Amino acid sequence: MKRTTVFLLVLLAVALALLVEVNTRHLKINLPLNFQHTGALAASLNSPAQAPASPSYSVTGKPSISADFINRVLMASHSPAAGTGKALYDLGLHYGIDPVFALAFFWHESGFGRYGMARVTRSLGNLRCIPGFPCINGYAGFSSWEQGYEAWYTLIRRLYVNRWHKTTIAAIIPTYAPAGDGNNVAGYIQAIEQAVSAWRAGKVEI
Repeated sequence: MKRTTVFLLVLLAVALALLVEVNTRHLKINLPLNFQHTGALAASLNSPAQAPASPSYSVTGKPSISADFINRVLMASHSPAAGTGKALYDLGLHYGIDPVFALAFFWHESGFGRYGMARVTRSLGNLRCIPGFPCINGYAGFSSWEQGYEAWYTLIRRLYVNRWHKTTIAAIIPTYAPAGDGNNVAGYIQAIEQAVSAWRAGKVEI
């Protein structure tokens, strides 16, 4: 009886040892996997990935740059319109158009009045002939840069925004500078948006 009891006790101890070993291995294999999965799941629930906010290229809205900054940009580029930053800014406020876009068109169209017909017409955006203004080689001419600024703001606000409901650069450019006139529409849009982003970031020269 003693031997049988001892034998049974030994068998029981071996069985318990095997059971513990099997369970321990199961825990070693599965617990880390379950833990990692749970951790990833918790991370995805508690800290969802968020895409960075896209910059706004809608021309309407409050100024995103100051009059002083505009003057610095014009001066750094040796523009003949240097010193007119306040007028460009104030007219933007009046028409509800962010002046950073007016500045970008001015830069892209004529290098701030340094190149092309703008040297003669004083036109911010190389506007075509407008009734009531001199027509010079197919372009509207203005008596001052400030008058040219207002003509551009009037066009964008009354025609593009109010009548056609085109408010973004991507919507405005295909009509403003159509491919049919030999313009690179995609390149124009990209140039304007890059200039706007650079100036909003405080870069004077781009």
